Amino acid sequence: MGEKFSVAEVAALRNELLQGGLDSFQTAELLKMFLAGRGYGVSPENALDAAGRIECANCNVESLHKELESLALVM
Repeated sequence: MGEKFSVAEVAALRNELLQGGLDSFQTAELLKMFLAGRGYGVSPENALDAAGRIECANCNVESLHKELESLALVM
């Protein structure tokens, strides 16, 4: 099974996260919007948990990509 998101998509999201100065709740909302815009769902709790892990990983592209791939639920 291939990846759901391209490196370019993830890198663009990462840049948005870094420039936004967002807190964990705002980051979780952005993750939910990113996934919904691509036809995937995510639970609010999982998005918030992922936001915390992304912040701890300094929002590097590999960690963000891994989080997105594990969060995305087919609608």
